[in-house]
Amino acid sequence: MASRRILTIDNAADLAVLKQVSAPVERVDDTLRALMDEMLETMYAAPGIGLAAVQVGEPVRVIVMDLGDREATPDTEEQAAAVRRPAYYVNPEIIWSSDETAPYEEGCLSVPEIYEEVDRPARVKLRYLNSQGEQVEEEADGLFAVCIQHEMDHLQGVLFIDHLSRLKRDRSIAKVKKAAKAA
Repeated sequence: MASRRILTIDNAADLAVLKQVSAPVERVDDTLRALMDEMLETMYAAPGIGLAAVQVGEPVRVIVMDLGDREATPDTEEQAAAVRRPAYYVNPEIIWSSDETAPYEEGCLSVPEIYEEVDRPARVKLRYLNSQGEQVEEEADGLFAVCIQHEMDHLQGVLFIDHLSRLKRDRSIAKVKKAAKAA
């Protein structure tokens, strides 16, 4: 498997793709599963806990996540693989969200090295297709709720910095561009 390049906001062409609304997936097949496996490999290498297909240049409604064992501190790749819990979300939709919100300091692989607090619904119920094409409904709270909402925003062309004030968003973009020029 090949790891893919993650699109970032400092590149105008990348940003144009990231701002696209992702298309629904027609069917879950081996080609889509191969994409999801490449996305997971890319996410693990970054490292991250969630990745939307649009972040690797594929504007389709697909997300991979792995919240794994957040308490584990593996020393080797074998130990890391043992605590992984990959999850696949095809055509996800939120069918209910709580009125209660919760702040969480978010970051994003497409907005490197920027972390800001975002308020989101504390709990959501979602419906999606899994990697076998089976429909699933489940409730999410805590980090799961934050991460799935963050990744689903990507499917709508929304970045987490779009939830910030204009000043914080502009400052974040400037920091990413400055870091990219220095690299």
